[in-house]
Amino acid sequence: MLKKKGWFTLLSLVLMVSVVLTGCGGNNKTSSGGNSGGEATANAGKKDSKETKNLTFMFRGGTDEQKAYEGVVKKFEADHPNVKVKIVVTAADQYATKLKASITGNSVPDVFYFESGDLKAYVNSGVLLDLTSHVENNPNIDLNNIWKYGVDLYRYDGTMAGQGNLYGMPKDVGPFALGYNKTMFEAAGVPLPDKDKPYTWDEFIKVAQQLTIDKDGDGKLDQFGAGFNVQWALPSLVWSNGADWLDATKTKVTIDDPKFIEALQFFTDMQLKYGITPSTEQAQTLDTYQRWMKGEMAFFPVGPWDMSTYETLPFDYDLIPYPAGSTGKSATWTGSLGIGASAKTKHPDEAVELINYLTASKDGMEALVKAKVQIPNLIDMATEWAADTSTKPANKEEFLQVVNEYGRVLPGHYTYNAEWYNLFYTDIQPVLDGKVTPEEYVKSEQPKMQKLLDKAVEQEAKSKK
Repeated sequence: MLKKKGWFTLLSLVLMVSVVLTGCGGNNKTSSGGNSGGEATANAGKKDSKETKNLTFMFRGGTDEQKAYEGVVKKFEADHPNVKVKIVVTAADQYATKLKASITGNSVPDVFYFESGDLKAYVNSGVLLDLTSHVENNPNIDLNNIWKYGVDLYRYDGTMAGQGNLYGMPKDVGPFALGYNKTMFEAAGVPLPDKDKPYTWDEFIKVAQQLTIDKDGDGKLDQFGAGFNVQWALPSLVWSNGADWLDATKTKVTIDDPKFIEALQFFTDMQLKYGITPSTEQAQTLDTYQRWMKGEMAFFPVGPWDMSTYETLPFDYDLIPYPAGSTGKSATWTGSLGIGASAKTKHPDEAVELINYLTASKDGMEALVKAKVQIPNLIDMATEWAADTSTKPANKEEFLQVVNEYGRVLPGHYTYNAEWYNLFYTDIQPVLDGKVTPEEYVKSEQPKMQKLLDKAVEQEAKSKK
């Protein structure tokens, strides 16, 4: 799913992509709170009907995820012989463009993935069907057994996201944990990290320096302590240092906070001062994701979507909390994609039933978890899954702690659009190259970002009229 590229290779920000991610399916009523058989609503399915009802389901995903979804959809069709589902799969980098084209062309799929950051715009423009009564009145769905964080991402009361009516269900939650190369630690005789206590920033630097090595003696480093992309790692540092991009009202950009500047300085220091990460030139030769895959990187971010690919890594790896800044607490982001229904679908009951089958059924969730592309949406299933240390990574519990305790949504989720947030990363390369200081950057960038945020606030107000 999410492909992490070189530390200093600037990529366009993709929120929650994908970060990040996945869904489900089933057959019998279970104590797990899922609808395993398809009674998504009191009158949904109408299995005594002879009429064939056609749905289109549009999503994005890699090979493993695609196969898993195809299998779940086939089970749904078998349980609902009067419903046929046409699957439309697109590449992750093309999905947003194609979905928006379908919306513009008034040909929205019956059921489709959407990002939480688009929730307000899609509700205000009448794209999404209100799922509230279909889900909350369904005796076969226990919302208390589905991650509250994920469910609340798709609530909107007309003013604030995170509360109010439900316009989507989380296909999953995507906690972004910190991975480490256990084999590298053991070979170097460096004590393994404590899975329950995050490193301080200073401790992290010292350990990473021990693992940054010229192994073949040719004068060039070929093993590095870390390799983080600024888009995915900086939020962790900023939040754990007590700063953020927005104030409590979500209307003011706060990147000129001294604690924010300190976090950005630490990020750049990892390469420019301490040399524990590949330089821009080294990252262009071989990006940090590939270096991690080859066993040349000590620390690297890991999401649930990576688990199937990482089964073949040439080393043992595990998960730990991110290093903690001045708050003493770890922080990171948790992504998600929603699955929603078109407000104009001809078959709303069947569309919502498919959504519930993909997101809240035991059988479907088991199929997707078995494909190793996500953590379970159902909390009781996730607890059992994390306790199984026989599958990698052993400390899968870290994923659950991110969701329950210290994960956050990326800042662009809270606003009508994320243009203001994306701009921060679009312009940041001179800072990463050491040509502009973090303090200089935030002072020049804050007014530009605020202007875009003000525009987003105005657009949201107009969309409600």
